[in-house]
Amino acid sequence: MSAPSVSFEFFPPKSLEGSFRLWDCVNTLAPLDPTFVSVTYGAGGTTRKLTHEAVGTIHKTSGLNVAAHLTCVDATRSETLEIADGYAEAGVREIVALRGDAPKGAEKFTPHADGFASSIELIAALAETGKFTLRVGAYPEKHPEAADQAADIAFLKRKIDAGATSAVTQFFFEADTFFRFRDACVKAGIDAPIIPGILPIENWTGTQRFAAQCGTHIPQLIQDAFTNATRDGTTDLLATALATELCDDLRQGGVDHFHFYTLNRPELTRDVCHALGVTPKVRLQNVA
Repeated sequence: MSAPSVSFEFFPPKSLEGSFRLWDCVNTLAPLDPTFVSVTYGAGGTTRKLTHEAVGTIHKTSGLNVAAHLTCVDATRSETLEIADGYAEAGVREIVALRGDAPKGAEKFTPHADGFASSIELIAALAETGKFTLRVGAYPEKHPEAADQAADIAFLKRKIDAGATSAVTQFFFEADTFFRFRDACVKAGIDAPIIPGILPIENWTGTQRFAAQCGTHIPQLIQDAFTNATRDGTTDLLATALATELCDDLRQGGVDHFHFYTLNRPELTRDVCHALGVTPKVRLQNVA
């Protein structure tokens, strides 16, 4: 079995220390030849300017294919499309189009009076420009705001029909979760690629918080394993083993691309990729 293709998600830096961490992450993972890398927005669009700067710098200095996150939060339609035009002018040709999380302190997402009301409207407007390859988010387990998973899948189909060409899932912990979701998407008429999102657990406390926020189920077996690993100081070993096993199970089911949520901590992601046979591409230079 050949090695899978991979992609990585980064956070924009909020401090000088964060900038060093981001560039270390990019430099560590770039040799693995990712299909693309993405840069996130903070909740409520709080890192919009930082995201824009990070996307441009990574694109210019690394040569990587960068997909910029773009959301509907707290911006007019013209402001949002102006940001997209800025990406296009910088040579960025991929966008991950998302509704976005509500601003801190808000109970739910409320569209800007002159903004896009949903990710579907955003996708349609971006698709109309003809400038970008558009990726979207997907939930293999029910979105906390959705009535049920059928509603989630129906909404995903509308996003694909609006112009998106692939979807990246929220993280999950069991291969069967993804397979059930993938089968349901096919049944609903979705034929675009669905890329599983993988989260190597760098911080167990933070992961539990993320999972609760996005409706991701953590199996009891994993909870017990991290309780023991935390006591024994072996959490990194456990995290690497669990993520590698999950990817192996997915590969047996035909998955050939993984999107890793790095949290700007590259070591675990790098080790999982190596275990999957994704190794640095050697470039010979100045050879006589």
